[in-house]
Amino acid sequence: MNFLPRISATIAATAFIAAASMGSAFGQAAKVIGEKPAFDDLPSPEFSGGKQKSFKPGDWLELEAKLKISLSPEPPSKTCDKVTIKWYVAVKNPDKPGTFLLLTKDVDHVNVPVEQEVYGSVYLSPASIKRLTGSDKGGKGAVEFVGYEVLVNGEKKVDETNKGKPGWWNTASDKISRTDTVPLLTKPETPFSNMWWDRYAEVSPERR
Repeated sequence: MNFLPRISATIAATAFIAAASMGSAFGQAAKVIGEKPAFDDLPSPEFSGGKQKSFKPGDWLELEAKLKISLSPEPPSKTCDKVTIKWYVAVKNPDKPGTFLLLTKDVDHVNVPVEQEVYGSVYLSPASIKRLTGSDKGGKGAVEFVGYEVLVNGEKKVDETNKGKPGWWNTASDKISRTDTVPLLTKPETPFSNMWWDRYAEVSPERR
């Protein structure tokens, strides 16, 4: 008895289903609207409970990107599986006036709501601000440029900057140099971790 036609038909059907599924996954169009990034100083929060200790609150620097993501067709979950924000922050170099340090950070977000405003953010700690300014206050004044790129499932969809032209971070210049000495932190790495929870896109536990 010849089973080849039946096997061939089964293989063909399986291949068709796989191709259809793949077509559905890759055929989903994503659109991202991003606003110019904003940044501001935030004092270290004080929490009550337990034994209180005295300390002088310093300033954190918060950098935000306001986004709205659309998927077509819209998934039943009304969320996007993965959104990556690549941050680029140029700050004044305290050791060499007239030059800048480029700080970078890739932050993966998961289960990001679609068709509603959501924010991504990164932070500079009071210690980093002191490293840049000599003071634990007023980190906002050390920032020159803030830019970001948004990738949906690995594909770049939008880029923005507070001033200048998007993509300035890819331009070679002897006045700007990359550094890891002053780290950008994700929200879960800060004392603001549980604050304003529903305002921000959830950060992947693997990239905290």
